[in-house]
Amino acid sequence: MRRKIFLFASALAGFSILLTASLIHFAVYWDYAELMKRDLVIESEYIRVALESSDINYLDKVISATRRPGGTFSRITLIAADGRVLFETSTSEETMENHLSRQEVEEAIRTGTGEETRFSETVGKQTYYYAVRLNNGNILRMAKITDSIFVSLARLIIITVIIAMFIFGLTAMISSRVTAKLVAPINRLNLDTPESNVTYDELTPFLSRMKKQNDMIEAQLSRQRKTQLEFTAITDNMREGLIILDGDAQVLSCNKSGLKLLDLRLEGIENRNALTVRREEAFRLLVKKAISGVAAETVLSSGERRLRIFANPVADGGTILGAVLVILDVTEQEDREKLRREFSANVSHELKTPLMAISGYAEIMSEGLAKPEDMWHFARKIYMEAQRLITLIGDIIMLSHLDEQNESLPMEEVDLLPLTQSVLMRVSALAEEYHLSITFDGEAAILTGWARILEELIYNLLDNAVKYNREGGEIRIALKTNTASSLAGSPAEGRIIFSVSDTGPGIPVAEQERIFERFYRVDKSRSKDAGGTGLGLSIVKHAAALHNAQVEVQSDGTSGTCFTVRFR
Repeated sequence: MRRKIFLFASALAGFSILLTASLIHFAVYWDYAELMKRDLVIESEYIRVALESSDINYLDKVISATRRPGGTFSRITLIAADGRVLFETSTSEETMENHLSRQEVEEAIRTGTGEETRFSETVGKQTYYYAVRLNNGNILRMAKITDSIFVSLARLIIITVIIAMFIFGLTAMISSRVTAKLVAPINRLNLDTPESNVTYDELTPFLSRMKKQNDMIEAQLSRQRKTQLEFTAITDNMREGLIILDGDAQVLSCNKSGLKLLDLRLEGIENRNALTVRREEAFRLLVKKAISGVAAETVLSSGERRLRIFANPVADGGTILGAVLVILDVTEQEDREKLRREFSANVSHELKTPLMAISGYAEIMSEGLAKPEDMWHFARKIYMEAQRLITLIGDIIMLSHLDEQNESLPMEEVDLLPLTQSVLMRVSALAEEYHLSITFDGEAAILTGWARILEELIYNLLDNAVKYNREGGEIRIALKTNTASSLAGSPAEGRIIFSVSDTGPGIPVAEQERIFERFYRVDKSRSKDAGGTGLGLSIVKHAAALHNAQVEVQSDGTSGTCFTVRFR
């Protein structure tokens, strides 16, 4: 802007100087021409008066005067009424043609005076002619070369150019300084706060409008930032992965869950074509379908995860603007479905066994095939199988409650010491049948939990220790509170530790990871003889998880097993 103002001012100054000089030279030329004409008229008047009072010899005296130093008379021509040249100062009269057709001569004969400016062939220069008619009818013509005016102007042009260059340089310097002063307030404008600037009054409407536009832009940016933050907050807290693509399948946005599920980094996916994000043909086909306007879905494997991906096109009218990919981790869902199917099959199998036994014994009794002395034995079998069935159904219902993990569970302050003592009384009769000795080392241990589930946890551990022990074996029970762990805040040791040890045959090391699975039995024949359902340890595991506890098993696989539950 400063350069433009400077150039404009300089050009304007140069044009003004040039125009002024031209007009001055024109005025000088016009003034010189008028002065020359006036002088020529006066000079011709003097000679006319002299000729009318004397004869043609007077003109010889005039010639002699013009040839002296300082002579200033112009060219003189005396023309007869018939056009013949009687006298000429610049050449011989005999060589000159008839002048009757000359315009100035014609005007002088007709009106008394005449004038004309034309190129003279006699002297070879542009000449101004003035003619006056004498009383005797002759024509006195005076002439002066106009080149003398241009010679005078030529001398002035050199001086004018020097003056013009000086004035132009001075003007350019002043223009530069004035331009700098004009532009300085504009360069100092604070566009962040336009109304705080002190500058030209003419800029006030512009600055006010800029202030309004700044406020409008800031408001729009604020809304955009707020919308972006809301969108980011929503998408980043989604468990589902979300990828947004443009019409060319370029990745516009991807939330944290999407990066995690696809094992990608943010800098590795932004502005990248989605077809190169995953190399699986199923994924590439999914993206291509979505970009072409067709909704699709597929299931991919990512490490140990199984991902279900839904792709939907985003269209505006008939134009496909892009696509949205939603990624779900269905690993747990499919695992649960698999477990549900296995559980249903196991439940059906486990329920079928006692029901078949009950049905068989009942059929024998109803057909009268049983001897009277065997009726008690069959009735006993039916009762035992029914009890086993009731226990199995109870365990299934218990697991169903634990799977739900409803937040409305009746949690309360529970002391594990009296709870353990109560369970000991329930299993003591069975322990006496196996001639087992039980030692209990416990102290008050209070935690927040569901008393019924905690009782089931303790009961299943003690029941297993009794049923899977050897004849005349031992059971050691310990309930301790870890004060040091509580103060130090270390959950690894557990705030409350409950352990049950037996002297049974132990659990093989290879089987220890599976003993908490539903209906899994290490020794299936012995478990059925002992009346086990195969759900006890599964209930223990779920009950511990419900109370944020950890279950550990220790056994060398040959003798003795110890179960430890650490409540945090």
